[in-house]
Formats: sequence, structure tokens, C-alpha cells
Amino acid sequence: MINGMTGFGSSQFSVGSLKGIVEVKTLNHRYFDISYYLPIGFGSVEEKVKQLIQKSIDRGRVTVSVKLVHKPLSVLKFNRMIIREYVHQAKRIGKAFGLKDELSLSDLIKLPGVIDVDEEHLDAETLWPALERSLKTALKSVIQMRQREGHSLARDIQKQSKSMLSQLKQIHLRSQIIFNEKKKQLTSDEFISFQKNSDVNEELARLHHYIDEVRLLLKTNIAVGKKIDFIAQEMQRETNTIGSKLQDKLVSSAVIALKSKVEKIREQSQNIE
Repeated sequence: MINGMTGFGSSQFSVGSLKGIVEVKTLNHRYFDISYYLPIGFGSVEEKVKQLIQKSIDRGRVTVSVKLVHKPLSVLKFNRMIIREYVHQAKRIGKAFGLKDELSLSDLIKLPGVIDVDEEHLDAETLWPALERSLKTALKSVIQMRQREGHSLARDIQKQSKSMLSQLKQIHLRSQIIFNEKKKQLTSDEFISFQKNSDVNEELARLHHYIDEVRLLLKTNIAVGKKIDFIAQEMQRETNTIGSKLQDKLVSSAVIALKSKVEKIREQSQNIE
């Protein structure tokens, strides 16, 4: 069964005191396109993330987000030498200029270099096994959502293609009536010329073939969105040819209905992987 291109999945992961969330979102796109929103230092795993996702997704705009919601505690260190120097210089300035305001603690800790923060280094390669498991879980939800969408899209395309058969039958029957009438009205040579310029059997046969082709594609498990889009363009071309060959009110009405259904098929194909 075909897949759609809209999906979302998320999963949590933890390594020691580190906790994070992986989110994967996909939208329709002509090609495979991936964007990353990763913590600083995680650039080294981008290619691994891409390879993992491409095993399940062939087409669509993919966004991968990794958020760290709980990091290991940072260690704060007070730089005593710098503090002493700030206090010493404050006293000298106060004495030199007759200032009585003293340097407060709240002022002191805001000064550059007073506090050093030692953060635990997060190694992306070390965290990769946990991140990979979480990514696979999120990706599973994405695939399931895309499959459900694909089922709905396939059902609608089947409905449109089945309905097209009714218009094709109308056009075929109407063309036979038109030819029978013209045969009575025109001379032999005139009728041969009319038949040559107005026969739409070839176009009708192609449209029947394209409908069968679409139905076969809908039963496959590969990415077929581009193929169905291409076929829909060819359907539109054949339908336009029928309209230009047979200038008839009933045929024109059927052609308009055909165009509407073909356009719907093409629109849906752009949401199929």
C-alpha cells in the first residue's frame, strides 16, 4: 500500500542524568529534503540520522529535532584571585575619588571572570546508541501515520479513476452517434476527412490504459507519487485532445468532468510518497 507524506513522531531518551526528546516531522515535498535541529556538538551524527531515515522514507520534507530537557549539573567555580583584584581596585578607586559606596555581592558576581561554569562535555557519538533507539521509535510513529494517510489518498484516487470510466463510456457512445449522423449528412470523402480529424478511439484507449496503470501503482509498496503525477499529466493531455477533436455539447460536458477528476488525482499524487 502506498504512503502519504505527512507524519509526526516523538520519543524520549536518557543516558545517566541526561534526558532528551527526539521529534520527527514530515510534510509533502517533491524530493527528499531533511533539516536538523540538534544541540551544539551533535553535527557529527547528522549523516547517521539521514541514513537511518532514508531506509524508511524516500520522499518528503523531513525535520528532525533533538531537545535536551535535562542536562548534567554544571559546576560553578568562584575565581578568588579575580574577586580579590576587583575588591582591591574598588577600594583604590573609592579612596582616590572619595567614593563611599562599597562593592556589593550582587554587583560582584555580575563582573566578568568572577564565576566559571564547568559543563559536562556531551559526546554525540557516545550518546548515539540511545539517540538511535529513540529516533527509530519516533520514526515508527511517523511511518504509521504516513501509511494511514496513504490509505485515504489511495481510496480517493480509486474513486476518481472509477468515476472517469463513466465519462469515457459517455464519450465513446456519443462519438458513435455523431459519426453515424455525419455519415448520413456528408459525402464519402467529407466523412473520411471528418472521421480522420475527429476519431477519439486512440485517446480513449490511452485513458483506459492510464487508469489501469494508476490502479496497479496504488497496490505497490514503493514510492509512486511522481509516477502518478506524470500519468495524470498525460491523462490531462489526452482529455484536452478529445475536447478539441469532438466539438459537441455532451462531449464537452464529459470532458470538463474528466478534467476535474484528473486534476484531483494529480493534486492527491503530490501528497503521495
